[in-house]
Amino acid sequence: MNLACTIRDVTKEYVVGDTPIRALRGISLDVPEGDYVAVMGPSGSGKSTMLNLLGCLDRPTSGTILLGPDDVSRLNDDQLSEIRASRIGFIFQSYNLIQQLTVLENIQVPLYYQGRLSGNERRRCEELAEMVGLADRLNHRPAQLSGGQQQRVAIARSLANDPTFILADEPTGNLDSATSQEILGLLAGLNQQGKTIIMVTHEEDVGNQAKRIIRLMDGQLLSDVRHDA
Repeated sequence: MNLACTIRDVTKEYVVGDTPIRALRGISLDVPEGDYVAVMGPSGSGKSTMLNLLGCLDRPTSGTILLGPDDVSRLNDDQLSEIRASRIGFIFQSYNLIQQLTVLENIQVPLYYQGRLSGNERRRCEELAEMVGLADRLNHRPAQLSGGQQQRVAIARSLANDPTFILADEPTGNLDSATSQEILGLLAGLNQQGKTIIMVTHEEDVGNQAKRIIRLMDGQLLSDVRHDA
């Protein structure tokens, strides 16, 4: 079994004023390639901190994080940037689209930063837009799209670099229930195609769409249950 990521005895501390805050307290877990994991827990439980560490947006205070064979807890900023650009796809609650760019240009952003915008790559981004149902919106800008359509752009963008795995932070948090189900259907389809997905959510019905639910409480692993939705 190949592992998409491995977390071993990871802690993360922040200092607020003079007060140390322990966001994670010795978390350990494995995520196999092709898994679909929901990370759940109340506000302040460490969900977003864990996602930031897995996304190479931050470093642990102690412990080890492996993405495939690479110990990202020991990489420098340039190396972390390369990992983010080449192997991780991000989906955010607030979409994080660039308002001045079209749908197609937003999807192409990860490739632009890697200097990879060849003709073949452009065609692939058009295919990704078609996959998420936006083939007729390529020249629209985010302000001309609904929330669900903007999240579809974000999903297509997360796939532009053909990532090892996708990190989704409350991907349905700003959407109505019907649109949420459409977005979750897209994520389930990507998982069926072999993509590893780690999703933070506070909604039980959203978490139940995953194959596995990890619950955090006060920075510790409370439970890890596989139910293969």
